[in-house]
Amino acid sequence: GYPALIDATDNVSLVLLDTAESAAEATRGGVLCLMRRELRDAIARYEKGGSGFAGAALQLKTLVGTDVLLAGGAQPPWVVSPWARTRLPAVTEGAFRLLQAIAIDVLALNQRLGALPKAQARIAAEVRAQRDALVHPGFFSATPWSQLEHLPRYLRGLDRRLAKYAERPDRDARHAEEVEQLWRQYVERAERNRRDGRREPGLEGYRWLLEELRVSLFAQELKTPFPVSFKRLAKAWADLPR
Repeated sequence: GYPALIDATDNVSLVLLDTAESAAEATRGGVLCLMRRELRDAIARYEKGGSGFAGAALQLKTLVGTDVLLAGGAQPPWVVSPWARTRLPAVTEGAFRLLQAIAIDVLALNQRLGALPKAQARIAAEVRAQRDALVHPGFFSATPWSQLEHLPRYLRGLDRRLAKYAERPDRDARHAEEVEQLWRQYVERAERNRRDGRREPGLEGYRWLLEELRVSLFAQELKTPFPVSFKRLAKAWADLPR
């Protein structure tokens, strides 16, 4: 078995789990429990939101209820150092700034979606589904911090796709079909892992490669942090354990 530190309601317990992945995921909750105990007073100041939270919550309320917008809290570091208490205000301020940026881009995307003609119902449905896969109840704690900072760019990429759709609808449809096939195989495997209680870091990496591929295909002007292509996605999929 693999040792895991689990949240046991304002306390923690040490247990053995079947896989290293499940132990790491469970320990995340245990560490968060310890942080809440150690930094109780400091964390209490931010539980109802910080600067800019009210405006962001209002812009996101059609997708994420205010009461669950911060559910789960931020992803904790694995070591609670003596500096955690002093760093908390700066980290929290940065998180709320990022939440504001995401909310602004969601609002702009929703406005463009609302203005689309009925003839573009197909692409509107696709973009709404992709938006909801990025921004959903619990997204702010479930999304890795390294990817959370890219969410505004992914949302702007969806907006740019809609803005350019009329120029080359045939090109958009061709790329959309190819990406949809990759997305479906990811969703099927992720759902199977969820049923089996299994976690694959490589599969999550593949999921974010898909978002970069969308930017590369539909909103090239926003750029990607590294080269991405169908070939790279195929290799990442082939590298997953069988």
